Amino acid sequence: MPIVAHNDLPALQRLREAGTTIVLPEQRALHQDIRELHIGLLNMMPDAALEATERQFFRLVGESNPIAQFYVHPFTLDAIPRGAKAADHIARYYEPFAKIRAEGLDALIITGANVTGEDLSKEPFWQPLGEVIDWAWANVTTTLLSCLATHAVLHFRYRQPRVKQASKRWGVFSHRVVDQRHPLVADVNTRFDVPHSRWNDVSRAQFEAAGLRVLVESEAVGVHLATSHDGIRMVFFQGHPEYDTISLLKEYKRDALLHAQGALPAFPPFPEHYLRPHEQAILLEWRDRLLAARAAGQPAPEFPEALIAAHLDNTWHDTAEAVIGNWMGCMYQLTHRDRDKPFMDGIDPDDPFGLYRAKG
Repeated sequence: MPIVAHNDLPALQRLREAGTTIVLPEQRALHQDIRELHIGLLNMMPDAALEATERQFFRLVGESNPIAQFYVHPFTLDAIPRGAKAADHIARYYEPFAKIRAEGLDALIITGANVTGEDLSKEPFWQPLGEVIDWAWANVTTTLLSCLATHAVLHFRYRQPRVKQASKRWGVFSHRVVDQRHPLVADVNTRFDVPHSRWNDVSRAQFEAAGLRVLVESEAVGVHLATSHDGIRMVFFQGHPEYDTISLLKEYKRDALLHAQGALPAFPPFPEHYLRPHEQAILLEWRDRLLAARAAGQPAPEFPEALIAAHLDNTWHDTAEAVIGNWMGCMYQLTHRDRDKPFMDGIDPDDPFGLYRAKG
């Protein structure tokens, strides 16, 4: 069912133009069996990725299948520094956390963030993020955590800090479902691809030491999908199934230009399992021209995005859509119409789907 455009967020208009079903409030279904579900997006991404992240997650929400209409509520943390353009966008289109906390949510998505050091507890967003996480644990049916947000919660709630890797885990990697009982992976391919882009990792041993349940992992890059002990209250992604086809290409361009400006010590390697040899050759030629321009004090040559993008394959979106659809279905099943009732009233909070009772 569609997303309801209850505000004039530009991301909703761009999704409508791209074919996602977006309806105006006066067009929403009024039949009593059509439920309103309110989804929060705590967007902690840096300015350049702020609006793209909105579109990526809202598209996945809008493509899910429960019989419901979705109201999306973006917000962020005041502690995250912003430039003037992003600050204006946030002031115009985002909601204060105090309003969201007062009105409540059925589900919450928390994105990654830009960090300046290895210790997340020293980041300016650490304390306010912890307040959101504590509130969500007690008041939101289910919270989906993306990449760095997963690392923050593993550190904040479970005392399992992430570990810096020798090299960046970057590319599109094959994953395998390791717990097929869980409704999050119902009718999902047992093996599928997921993009990753991270220097740090939380290992399977750390997830299990925290009492969490691993559902999907990769031999190459470790755990992708896991849940809190109850199976739904917290859902953890280490990868980026929300990524657009060109997201990794744009990250490559960003890092290449940062290296040319002296901000990164080395030119980025190619993302694994993403570019064919022909496209790699185009980028190598661009790299040589970029470095020559830098040495000569000339502007950077135009990045050959159009030449590359036309030949990129997306091998993850269908599965991402299916998993998010399952997540929305789980939330729909567990969420009450009456917001005054206790959290998941009448449902076993430690095993709402009855998956783990046999194990005690």
